[in-house]
Amino acid sequence: MNSTDWAGAVGAGGVFLFLMVVVWQVAATWRARMLAAREEQYKRLAARYAELLEDNVELHRRTLEELTQARASITSMEKMMRSID
Repeated sequence: MNSTDWAGAVGAGGVFLFLMVVVWQVAATWRARMLAAREEQYKRLAARYAELLEDNVELHRRTLEELTQARASITSMEKMMRSID
């Protein structure tokens, strides 16, 4: 082998190595973007869950108030019915 063969082999190896690094970096960048997008989706999902949880708590509070009022009505009606007897 002469020196031009060695230079060609080293040059080809360098180009191959460079292409490997470029592909590796592109893949790493793509993966990072995908992870960031997934994290953003999780944040939106968590915010939506918190909103639904607050709505659910409010509905439970209203239901409890309505049941308490209904129970008070029933109790007053029972007293009235007992007083009529």
